[in-house]
Amino acid sequence: QLVESGGGLVQPGGSLRLSCLASGDSLEYFAIGWFRQAPGQEREGVSCISMSGDSTRYEASVKGRFTISRDNAKNTVYLQMDGLKPEDSDLYYCAAGEVCELFEGEYDYWGQGTQVTVSS
Repeated sequence: QLVESGGGLVQPGGSLRLSCLASGDSLEYFAIGWFRQAPGQEREGVSCISMSGDSTRYEASVKGRFTISRDNAKNTVYLQMDGLKPEDSDLYYCAAGEVCELFEGEYDYWGQGTQVTVSS
């Protein structure tokens, strides 16, 4: 089971750190992806990290602003989001799969999501 946390309301230019915690399974055997979805829109891949943490990917609009990392000892993957913009407002999900890809079909397990709202 994956549980996201860390979402909330932040002003433009602000920062949030999302966490994805696995309970019952070890995250170290999975690549982890972060996705976001607005109401009525398709889910969009934001970032992912390989099992080892050696490989990461970012969607173009977040590159340079978001940083994904993992702490396998804590069974947690983080998404540090800096320089947030109103268009980053979405429901953010983490997902576990075999490979680091920004395509939701590659992932087998999903959390329930955490809401991020960027507004002044």
